[in-house]
Amino acid sequence: MLHERKLCTPIGTQLGYAGCMTELEKGPRGLRRGRGARERILGASQQLFRDQGINTTGLHQLCAVAQVSKRTFYQHFAGKDELIAEHLRRFDPDLLPEVFDRTDLTPRERLLAAFDINAPLCPFIAAAVEIHDPGHPARLQARDYKKAFAGRLSETAREAGATNPEQLGEQLALLLDGASARTRVLNTESFPTAAAIAAVLIDNAIPASSPRQPSDDRGTTGSASVPVGGQ
Repeated sequence: MLHERKLCTPIGTQLGYAGCMTELEKGPRGLRRGRGARERILGASQQLFRDQGINTTGLHQLCAVAQVSKRTFYQHFAGKDELIAEHLRRFDPDLLPEVFDRTDLTPRERLLAAFDINAPLCPFIAAAVEIHDPGHPARLQARDYKKAFAGRLSETAREAGATNPEQLGEQLALLLDGASARTRVLNTESFPTAAAIAAVLIDNAIPASSPRQPSDDRGTTGSASVPVGGQ
């Protein structure tokens, strides 16, 4: 079983406070300058957008946490909108490779492994909720990511032998997004229930004539019972 997986995982990005980057030289008035400023701004955005939301976070606060001047900020980003889009682009750029690229799991097991996560509200959902303009670059980034993720699920479903892999991929994507939102709203863990439902959907989508795949470590083989009202 995978542990501490996240649906929208920041990959290869420094998430700490700007003050953690002690090797960078400080400029006038204690501000860090030049080298590393872009990464500090992105690190500050990930911290602040996650903790307090996109709309609540102002440019002054972003610059203060990143320890850069506004002039330095505008040397790297045209404005906050561009920063938001880049902030989302840094999340899971390779579409959960720690699940979908695993060669030690069968396709069916990879589909179920996508639910073996412990995540806050997906940042793409959070951005879409906060930003009302459908043409905003962050909304476009969120839309493209969700489509690509569903496509990766469908591709894996096809490998597993599903009769309608596109439909199964969309169903599983909807389950994942619903579990993410429900976990945030109720402040409880909803992914185990979603995983049990996913196991039923997956097994119903794979013809009985298909070779049986090993049961996953939840003990589901083809007739998983779905807990009702567990979350």
